[in-house]
Amino acid sequence: MKHHHNKTQSKPGQDAGLDQSVLTRLAGLKAMSVKNLKAEWERLAGGGAPNNSRAFLESRIAYRIQELAYGGPDPETRRMLDLLADEVEGSVRRKRQIADPRNPVAGTRLIREWHGVEHTVTVMKDGFDWQGRKYKSLSRIAREITGVRWNGYRFFGLQARKKDQR
Repeated sequence: MKHHHNKTQSKPGQDAGLDQSVLTRLAGLKAMSVKNLKAEWERLAGGGAPNNSRAFLESRIAYRIQELAYGGPDPETRRMLDLLADEVEGSVRRKRQIADPRNPVAGTRLIREWHGVEHTVTVMKDGFDWQGRKYKSLSRIAREITGVRWNGYRFFGLQARKKDQR
């Protein structure tokens, strides 16, 4: 889907008329047939719908309606999503590591005990070192340690910085 940024768009709750219009359009999706949802998709996305799944079409059209009304993700969020997609796909199209404000200064050692075993991770400029191997994310290391998905920052006890501390 095409993305447009308009700096003058309001946020939900700032314009009651806009909010009501968006809510009415979202509620209307439930009453549409799959054929009508596909037509709405084409109108909003400028191309044919990728499948006939009602749930998929409703959720993506609902997102697009809100995106057009309130604006899409900011550039920083877009960049982070692109980098995360690269990591999931195992490709490196973008040259920079995610600049997450929760990352400590390079050289910092993070220590976490898990089931009686102490694990030490060293923060590097472009990732993390654990057991002599380089990782792009703390979440991947936490998964290696525990065998299940974790938020790596939470696993290692790092808290998100408040906006005024950035």
